Amino acid sequence: MSRQVIDKIRNAIRSGNYDLTYHAVEEMAEDKLVIYDVESTILSGKVIRKEKDDPRGIKFIINGVGTDQSTPIEVVGRLKETGTFLIITVYKIN
Repeated sequence: MSRQVIDKIRNAIRSGNYDLTYHAVEEMAEDKLVIYDVESTILSGKVIRKEKDDPRGIKFIINGVGTDQSTPIEVVGRLKETGTFLIITVYKIN
């Protein structure tokens, strides 16, 4: 996986240049996650897979841990042309 891609995603998170879909917010609530868990997952995790089958762009699946440093979480998102990272969904890994 390109180091450049994860660096772009992390820079978007650090600068607050990200959006969440309504679905992502619903999933966070269902799994009792907060935005800090999502940020932690992206900032400390790694891209484990790319999905290229969506005409809207490549989706990146990032695996990491929440703020407690032990809850495994995955974040699915896409880098938009504007440089904004769109968080599509978030879920705990059981």
